[in-house]
Amino acid sequence: MRRREFLKCCAAGGLGMYPALSLAAAVNDGHPLAPERPHFSAKAKNLIVLFLTGGVSHVDTFDPKPRLQADHGKIAFGRDLRDTSDKPFYLIRSPFSFAPRGRCGLVISELFPHLGALADDLCVIRSLHTDILEHFQATLAMHTGSATVPMPSLGSWLSYGLSTRNQNLPPYVVLAEHMPYAGAQNWDSSFLPPQHQGVRVLPGKEPIADLRSPARSVTLQQLEQIMLHDVNELHARQRPHDFNLRARTDSFGTAVGMMREAPRVFDLGAESEATLQSYGMKRGDDKSFAWQCLIARRLVERGVRVVEVIESGSNGNWDAHGDMQDHRGKALRVDQALAGLIKDLKQSGLLNETLLAICTEFGRTPWGSTPNDKGRNHHARAFTCMLAGAGVKGGTAYGKTDDYGIDIVAERCHVHDYHATILYLMGLDHKRLTYRYAGRDFRLTDVHGNVLERILA
Repeated sequence: MRRREFLKCCAAGGLGMYPALSLAAAVNDGHPLAPERPHFSAKAKNLIVLFLTGGVSHVDTFDPKPRLQADHGKIAFGRDLRDTSDKPFYLIRSPFSFAPRGRCGLVISELFPHLGALADDLCVIRSLHTDILEHFQATLAMHTGSATVPMPSLGSWLSYGLSTRNQNLPPYVVLAEHMPYAGAQNWDSSFLPPQHQGVRVLPGKEPIADLRSPARSVTLQQLEQIMLHDVNELHARQRPHDFNLRARTDSFGTAVGMMREAPRVFDLGAESEATLQSYGMKRGDDKSFAWQCLIARRLVERGVRVVEVIESGSNGNWDAHGDMQDHRGKALRVDQALAGLIKDLKQSGLLNETLLAICTEFGRTPWGSTPNDKGRNHHARAFTCMLAGAGVKGGTAYGKTDDYGIDIVAERCHVHDYHATILYLMGLDHKRLTYRYAGRDFRLTDVHGNVLERILA
């Protein structure tokens, strides 16, 4: 017999306890965002996703190809953008130098000197592949597992599976200065209960609008909240199947908590100069990628389950069709901040329970239409993403591409496998994390996905 059924029986027997006990249960542990138990014990309690929009070139960053350098200008066969069959292209060398970094000797491009210094903390996955070459669909797939039909995002699934550790803050926060490809679909909860939708934060002077209460006094504010809560509860009880109504009501409570907590999160006054310098930022900065990375750390240390930082939007990103030298400026914007975040998490001890996913939507072609091409086009057959932190074996390279970085030759990793591994590191079995909707059970990885067991610490 379920608890509520038992209580109803007590009420029917003349005890008259059901209404009071039901209310008590709802107040104490009935909140839809109360912490859930994972499927199994896991080191990672929080996830920080750092998404580099536009398609970072694997052969210019974390997947070195000496043979590509040597065979510059030679003919190779491949498919470019919307080609349906292979045709000849000219191999294009990388304009950047590579060197072994850390005790592990991971070979990393000169574009990432600060991140390279932390090579022993990185798990570089060189065998990612996805299904579609277009930014919109590939970005959507990296966030939701689906390149076609919008589905619940990774952060929403984790919120649904694990919930939040601080009910005064959302379980899933997205820092996005600019709207990315596929827009808000990237952090949407879709058919999952709407409480699990990501909350977008806009870097700037007022990251979350309307945090300051217009109430004239605390007493008046509390009275307004009590009266509003009572009216909403009565309204919701009369409409028990309206999940959106319940989500809106719950969001009011979260909003009140955010009015207390969020201003402290975004106030960097107590952060030391050494910390700011580690991220590569100056005091007073409230918008840079470095500021967003520091805020990500402050959010997870206050109990936010999932934080994503979307580095740039659908314009001015890593989409280097014209000149690979554009990667220099992009790397300069993120390199020290990424390294600063990892070092900061290590120093505070948070890296022992925080997983970092540094990713992009696809790679770039190792060839061009002429031997003199300076840019690269989209490449979905092979690209590189990374994991670091709790539960991950650092100083590791997983997967292998061929001599030119065109195709994967060992340890393939589809986006579904990447997601399955993230869920596993967070204590969730991707096959068991399901939600029944429209007559079938859905999951983040659909009917696919394998955990990358070799990278597990």
